[in-house]
Formats: sequence, C-alpha cells, structure tokens
Amino acid sequence: MESVLRPYDIGSTQWYVLYQLTNDGPTMQRDLGRMLQVERATLSGIVSALVRKGLVEQTPDPADQRQRMLRITASGLKLWDELPDLALIEALAFDGVEAAELATVVTVLQAATQRLNNHLSKEIVDGDPLQP
Repeated sequence: MESVLRPYDIGSTQWYVLYQLTNDGPTMQRDLGRMLQVERATLSGIVSALVRKGLVEQTPDPADQRQRMLRITASGLKLWDELPDLALIEALAFDGVEAAELATVVTVLQAATQRLNNHLSKEIVDGDPLQP
C-alpha cells in the first residue's frame, strides 16, 4: 500500500483520514483518533501534514473550541479522485491466495487485535502496564 501511495505523497494512515472524510464527511479529530486507534500526538502529526498539504481543513468546533473538526478540501477531493483503487493493492498482495486462507487470516488478526485491545483497556483500568 505504501509503495502505491508514495507517488501521491501520502501514507496509509493519511489515506485512511482522506477516506473517512470523503465517505463520511466532516469528522471530529478525537473521533478519528478512536477509529484509527492512534495516540493523540500521532494523529496530530498526521492531520498537520494533511493540513500543510492543503488536503484537509481543521477548524475549531463551535460547541467546544478545544476540539477540532476535520473536513476534506477541494484539493483533497481532487487528489482522492486521482488515487488508485485499493482493490488493485488487494489484488497484487493476495493474488493466488485462496478465499478460505484469507478468511482464516482475517479471523486470526481480528482475534489478536481484540485481545490486544482488551489488554490495553485492562492496563488503563488497573494502571499497571506490566500485568499480563
């Protein structure tokens, strides 16, 4: 995915932000962080890069000036229309892999992600990151 997006000067996480804003419209930055499951500082850097490139607009939320609303710009929409279909990436990456094998991979990764998320949630509640 990175190599397909590189000529467009965006990374996969930036692609996801553009995807979200294109398909679901304006989104609160904090909500986007939850969707991506990235740290606030990480998302801030990603959004700053997209704003600097003129692809995303960041404005204060009228209800809470501390929060930021993100919107895709006309330039962002133009770039989005130029980006290759990610089905191409899927076809290249998984060419020749049986559907049953892909289903197994998805199941395993979803279970692993859920276990990690549960562990992280427990750390936050217990306050002890060293507990298994």
